[in-house]
Amino acid sequence: MAAQKGRDLLLKVDEGGVLTTVAGLRSRRLAFNAETVDVTDAESVGRWRELLGGAGVQRASLTGAGIFKDQESDEKVRAAFFSSAILNWQVVIPGFGTIAGPFQLTALEYSGEHNGEVRFELALESAGALAFGVL
Repeated sequence: MAAQKGRDLLLKVDEGGVLTTVAGLRSRRLAFNAETVDVTDAESVGRWRELLGGAGVQRASLTGAGIFKDQESDEKVRAAFFSSAILNWQVVIPGFGTIAGPFQLTALEYSGEHNGEVRFELALESAGALAFGVL
């Protein structure tokens, strides 16, 4: 993957089949994790650890910080947090692809300086199977 502009990584929410960009994220992080299932026993060759493929839990986490696009976007995100809703989100990673699927908004923080804009930070955790699409 060649170098890309950070601003091109977008966070969108599915609103009845239409993907809408939610906010101007200034910093973002998307992480994928998979737990391992250790099946090592007394007969493992050389006592090397053995793992069971395809058995662990997979998850994705997304964190971002920035400013909301508009008041409507702020209200949507805030409502999703307070209702613990699981919504379909899409993350666009330029030069790589898209990750889409159900996520739950697990953290929402607001901050700001007296002479600046209100900023937010949010965290999303995968809540089901995710799909990868090639750009």
